[in-house]
Amino acid sequence: MTAFSTVTVATVACHALIAVSLFQVQWTVAYDNGVGLTPPMGWNHWNAFHCDGLNEGLIHDTAHAMVDLGLAELGYVYLNIDDCWQLSRNSTGFIQEDLQKFPSGIAALSDYVHNLGHKFGLYSDSGIMTCQRRPGGLGHEQQDAAIYNEWKIDYLKYDNCYATGLGNVRWRYRRMHDALNATGRTIFFSMCEWGVEDPATWAMQVGNSWRTTADIGPTWKSITQRLDLNDQWHAYAGIGGWNDPDMLEVGNGDLTLAEQRAHFTMWCLIKSPLLLGNDLRSVSPEVIEIISNKEVIALNQDPLGVQGYKRWSKHVKQSNNNNNNDNEKSYIRNNDRHEEESDLEDDNDEVIEVWAGDLSGGDIAVVLLNRSSQSQIITATFVDIGFTTFSSVKARDLWAHQDLGIQKDAISATVGSHDVVALRLTPVSEEGLTLY
Repeated sequence: MTAFSTVTVATVACHALIAVSLFQVQWTVAYDNGVGLTPPMGWNHWNAFHCDGLNEGLIHDTAHAMVDLGLAELGYVYLNIDDCWQLSRNSTGFIQEDLQKFPSGIAALSDYVHNLGHKFGLYSDSGIMTCQRRPGGLGHEQQDAAIYNEWKIDYLKYDNCYATGLGNVRWRYRRMHDALNATGRTIFFSMCEWGVEDPATWAMQVGNSWRTTADIGPTWKSITQRLDLNDQWHAYAGIGGWNDPDMLEVGNGDLTLAEQRAHFTMWCLIKSPLLLGNDLRSVSPEVIEIISNKEVIALNQDPLGVQGYKRWSKHVKQSNNNNNNDNEKSYIRNNDRHEEESDLEDDNDEVIEVWAGDLSGGDIAVVLLNRSSQSQIITATFVDIGFTTFSSVKARDLWAHQDLGIQKDAISATVGSHDVVALRLTPVSEEGLTLY
């Protein structure tokens, strides 16, 4: 279960996407199956439970927790089972669930989840086996799609294991795309191709999201690596099809609260699918506060569907004065280069960055990201973030939930180590009147 991630800026009309990059303008026809108008929100069991921890009781408990914690009301509607739910195929080739893990069966579990108001998702693979060596979907696409329809599945994550030499990857994903469409059921199609063939450049016509990176892990380095790899594809995503740098690790591992807040904020800004991957049965109030921030979630779910991207970054040299930025040197990211993860191991540890993305109504989201080991003052000029026709904005801090008043030409903040300041800027006239 590996993947490659991407982030995109796009403007969409009638589900046709004009993808604008630094060097080209292109038309991409989105997969118009009625879902994915905004990035999906929900939960997936894999990051916290993997194969051994998966069972029917876990899914029942999580379905209730999503309601009790108020997450469903916030938009976390998909409850997705990853690998290890399936066991074998019967004599006619139909997939069989693991009845030791799911004694009531998947159909009954789907009803249980739906009765609580959620949507229900499953996992399969475009090869002959899944990554955990369960039956894959290759050659059984129509049978599998038919059973997914019968079980009322709303979301399918489709992996890419055990497929070497078994046909072109685009052909294999197209086969399942066609089989799902033939059922007449609306199913979100999540392609987990890992970025092997740069799916951002072609998957918009096949699926609703596409992985662009290897699997994420609950470490700061893993999160920032996927953020970087995903950013090169920011011009290819939009309404109906999203770059996917993998699921959230908020609530997992030894991440600090600042790192979890930064992780969640960046995934919202870059219009990533927001799939929680933690144990919701024992989640801390601090984690709930992060994943429940309505103002930050609104960046992700903004109907314009434009992915935020990196506007600039700088290396910083550490000193005894945490806020001494005199020793900064410019760092220009190569947006053309398809960076491998090994290239990112040590290059971006002591970096400050400005990210931004357009929002509906003329607003713009700005995130000041401090990847360094000390607090830093980060300044975003309006030119940096694309405001070129006016010089004044109303600013709101989305984590402090405070209005910051009128700002002219630039905005600055002190940002803690491995943390963010997230802002929503609204253009105003010199008299302070909203322009849009």
